[in-house]
Amino acid sequence: MTASSALSLPAALPDAPDAGRARARAGQGADFALLDEADEWAAFSRPVAAAAGEGARLWESSVAFEGMYCAACAGTIEDALRAVPGVRDAQVSAASHRGRVVWDESATRPSAWMQAALAAGYRPVPAHDAAGSARRQAETRRMLWRLGVAGVCMMQVMMYAAPAYFTAPGEMDAQTQYLLRWAQWVLAMPVVLFSCGPFFKNAWRDLKLRRISMDLPVALAMLAAFGVSSLGTFEPAGPFGREVYFDSLTMFVFFLLTGRWLELRLRERTAGALEKLMHRLPQSVERWQAGEKGAPGGWQRVAARRLRAGDVLRVWPGEVFPADGQVLKGRTLVDEALLTGESTPLERGEGSQVVAGSHNLSAAVEVRVQQAGAGTRYAQIVALMEQAASSKPGVARLADKMARPFLLAVLLAAGAACAGWWPQDPARALMVAVSILVVTCPCALSLATPAALLASAGWMARRGVLVRRLQALEALAGVDTVVFDKTGTLTRDAFALRQLRASEDMGETQALALAAQMARGSLHPVARALAAQAEKAGLAVPQEPLPGWREVAGQGIEAGGFRLGSARFCGVAGDEAVRDEAAGALACHLSRVDDGGARWLAAFVFDEDLRPDAAAAVAALHAAGARVALLSGDRPLAAQRLARQAGIEEAQGGLTPDDKLRAVRQWQQAGRRVAMVGDGLNDAPTLAAAHVSFAFGRAVPLAQAQADFVALGDRLSAIAGALAQARRTLRVVRQNLAWAAAYNAVGVPLAVAGLMPAWAAGLGMAASSLLVALNALRLSRD
Repeated sequence: MTASSALSLPAALPDAPDAGRARARAGQGADFALLDEADEWAAFSRPVAAAAGEGARLWESSVAFEGMYCAACAGTIEDALRAVPGVRDAQVSAASHRGRVVWDESATRPSAWMQAALAAGYRPVPAHDAAGSARRQAETRRMLWRLGVAGVCMMQVMMYAAPAYFTAPGEMDAQTQYLLRWAQWVLAMPVVLFSCGPFFKNAWRDLKLRRISMDLPVALAMLAAFGVSSLGTFEPAGPFGREVYFDSLTMFVFFLLTGRWLELRLRERTAGALEKLMHRLPQSVERWQAGEKGAPGGWQRVAARRLRAGDVLRVWPGEVFPADGQVLKGRTLVDEALLTGESTPLERGEGSQVVAGSHNLSAAVEVRVQQAGAGTRYAQIVALMEQAASSKPGVARLADKMARPFLLAVLLAAGAACAGWWPQDPARALMVAVSILVVTCPCALSLATPAALLASAGWMARRGVLVRRLQALEALAGVDTVVFDKTGTLTRDAFALRQLRASEDMGETQALALAAQMARGSLHPVARALAAQAEKAGLAVPQEPLPGWREVAGQGIEAGGFRLGSARFCGVAGDEAVRDEAAGALACHLSRVDDGGARWLAAFVFDEDLRPDAAAAVAALHAAGARVALLSGDRPLAAQRLARQAGIEEAQGGLTPDDKLRAVRQWQQAGRRVAMVGDGLNDAPTLAAAHVSFAFGRAVPLAQAQADFVALGDRLSAIAGALAQARRTLRVVRQNLAWAAAYNAVGVPLAVAGLMPAWAAGLGMAASSLLVALNALRLSRD
C-alpha cells in the first residue's frame, strides 16, 4: 500500500486542525490508516539515517501507549512491535509510557505496527495527539469511580465483619453470623464486578496471548479471595466455612486502586515537565491571506502545521510563536526560557528574530516565517526530549528483562506455599497464596530507577539542559573531572574584530571580503565573527563558495588555494606568527598556499571575553569535589590566560582534536571519570570518548549533536547544576532500590509464613510504589 492510496484527505480545512482530528481518531483505534499519509506521520515522526549502503528510508516515531502498568507491559509492547515486518527497533519506557519506533517506509506503515500494539492490548497514541490529555483525564475519572465504589463498599464490609473480630466463639448465633456473611458478599459484588474490572480484563487478555503481566497474579489473588469467601458463605459447614475474607478482599482492592491512581498522578507530575514542554506550540495561528483578483486580503486562522517559509503571521500577547521568523511590525517582550534556561524577558522589535516555542508577552507583532515544522530549533529540542523520555537506563532494561521471569516465579512460589499449607487448612492455604501474589508485585522495583531519572530530566529541561540519554545521569553522578573547551564554551560565542592587518599586495577590504567568503558554511565562532564584520562593513561578499572548500576541525578552512585559521595551519612563520601569541590575543590568519609554500596575506585579531559566570561555575565544580581542566586548540598563552581568569589550574593549549582526545584518554586510563564540555563543532571525537559529554552554546546544531546533554543557554552554571542534580538522582535511585529490596525481603517471608493477611499485602504493595514515586518526585522540585 502506498502512502497516497491509504486515504485521500481534503487539501484544506481553513478553520479546523484536520491533522489533529485525524490523529485523535487514530489514537482511539478508529482508523489507524489515517496516519498512513506522509503528512500525517511526519507530525510525530522524523527521518533517520539508514546504515551505510542501505537504501531504506527509515523513520523514528514517538508514540504514547495507554493501558501500561508495569515493566512487563513495556516488554510485551516491544515484542509486538518488533514482530512487525519493517520495524527495525522499538523501545518503550515503563515510567513515561512513551515509546520510540524505528520503521522502514518501504516495508510498513504506522497503521501496521500500531495495530500490532493494539492487538497486544495497549492503545498507541501519536506523541503530539491533541486528544491525549482528554483521554487521560477520562481514564483518571473512571479510576476515581472504581476507587470510590471500592472505598464505600470496603467501609460497609468492615462494619459487618467487625462483630466476628470482637466476639468470642459461641457468643454470636449461627443465623446472625450467616446473615452478616451474606451482607458482606452482596457488598463485595460491586467491588469484584466493577472496581476489579481492569485487573480481570488485562489478566484475561494476557492469558489469551499466553503471557504474564502484573495484573495476572493480582487478578488470581482477587478471584481466590472472593472464591474462598463465597464458598464459606454458601457452605458454612464445608472446608472453607470457618472464616470469610471479604474485608481483606475489599481492603486490598481499595489499596491497589489508591496506589495506582496516586501513581498515575505522580507520573503526570514527574514526566509532565517534559510533556508540557513538548506540547507547547499552538494548534492554530492567524496568517495573512492575500485576496484574489484584486480583492482585499485578510487575516485567517489556520492550523499551525500548514505554515510554510514566507508566510506572514500575527501573534497576540499571551500566544506562543509557532515558527522561527523575523518581526516585520511591532515591538514586544519575549520569554525564551525554553531555549536558554533564562527567564528574563527579551525585547524583540522590527528586524529581530523570534523562535518557535517562545512566548509573546506584551504586544501583538507581525512575523514572517523563516523556518516551520521540523526545521525549527524547537522541533529539534522536542526530538531530543522525546528520545530521553523513551530511552531506558541499564537498570530499567534489566528490570524489563527480569519482569516476566520474576512474575512466573511469583506464581510458582504462591502455588508451592498453597500446597504446603493445604493439608493444615485449605482456606488458609489459599489466602497465603493471595498474600504472596499481592506482596511480591514488582511495581516498586520497576519504578525505582526510571521515575527518578525522568523527574531529574524534567528538572534539567526547565533550566535549559536537555538530557539525550537517561543513563547518562547515572554516569554523570560519578564524574570527578570536568574538561572545558575554550572558544565558544568558556568564552562568549560572539567575537569583536579589534584589529585587521593585511600585506602590501592585499588591502584590508579585499582581505576581509575573501575571509568572509571562506567563512561561509562554518559554524565556528571566529568564522561567524568574520562574516558578521563583513556584513557590518557593507561588503559585497560572493554567495558561492570557493572551489575545494573544506573545514579542518580545530585548525581552519581551506578553499581555492587559500587557508584561513591558525598560524600553524596557514603556514605563517616569523613575526606575524608570534606577535599576537606573545600578547595572548586571539588571531586568525589568511594565507595563499601553493607549491612554493605559504604566503601570509592578513591577520584578524579578536577580543575574546570570558563568560560572566565562568569563574562562579568553576568554583561550584571545585566545591563539588570535581577537578576542572581546559583543553584548547588556541595558543598556550591564550589558554592559560583564560584558565587563570576562570580559576582553572590545569590548562593545555595548541591542541588538535586528536591531542584533546589523547589527553582525555590519558586521564581515563589514570582512573578519572571525565565529563567533556564543548561547543559540538570540532570536539566530536572528545565528546564521544568522555564518560559524559555536554554540547554547550546556542551555536550547537541540535539535530547533529551527539552529546549526552545539550545546554541551550549561555550559562556555564548549568553544568555545575547538572552535576549536583545527577548526584542527588543517584542517591534517590539507591534509596528506592534499597527500599524495594527491603520490602520484598521482609514481606515475602511473612506472607509465606501466613503472618501477612491479604489486606496488609495490598497496603504494603501500594505503599511501596507510592514511596518510590514520592521519593522520585523530590527531584522535580525547584
